[in-house]
Amino acid sequence: MQLGRVIGTVVATQKYEGLEGVKFLIVQPLDRDRQPVGSPVVAADATAQAGPGELVFMVASREAALALPTTFVPVDRAVVGIVDEVDVPEEG
Repeated sequence: MQLGRVIGTVVATQKYEGLEGVKFLIVQPLDRDRQPVGSPVVAADATAQAGPGELVFMVASREAALALPTTFVPVDRAVVGIVDEVDVPEEG
C-alpha cells in the first residue's frame, strides 16, 4: 500500500466492460513523510468516495484489480481507503 494525495479526476466516456460507474482519480504518490515522490498516477476509486485534496491509500497490480466490484478488470492502481489521520511516532 502507498499513501497518495488526490490532485484531480479523469473523465472517460468509454470504459472497459466492468469499469462502468467506477471513478478515476489522479493521485500524487507520497513518501513516508507525506512528500511527493514520482509522477502522478491514475487510480480507480474502489471507495467511490475519494475526491480532490484527500489523503488516500492505494494498492497496485493484482491487488488493484481485485479491489473493484468487478474483479480482474485492467487497472494498475486502486484507491482502497481515505485516510482520516496519520500518527507517526518520532524516531529516537
